[in-house]
Amino acid sequence: MSEHGKKMIAPVVVTLLVGAYFGGYLGLVIWSKPPRIVSILFFIVTAALLGVLLFVCIQRLKEIRSGEEDDLSKY
Repeated sequence: MSEHGKKMIAPVVVTLLVGAYFGGYLGLVIWSKPPRIVSILFFIVTAALLGVLLFVCIQRLKEIRSGEEDDLSKY
């Protein structure tokens, strides 16, 4: 595995774990059969959070590939 490959594992694992948590939470809310508007609202919020989570993960993987592992060194 390349030197960047090992550093890319953590963001992917964290993204998968948090995504599974959000998915489980959404499933639990829908399983409890709340009113339809509540289900739709939870679905929209969860989908937005998953979208942001995926965007941040992809952005972090691009940073790792380009060699910017330590963003704090800029400041």
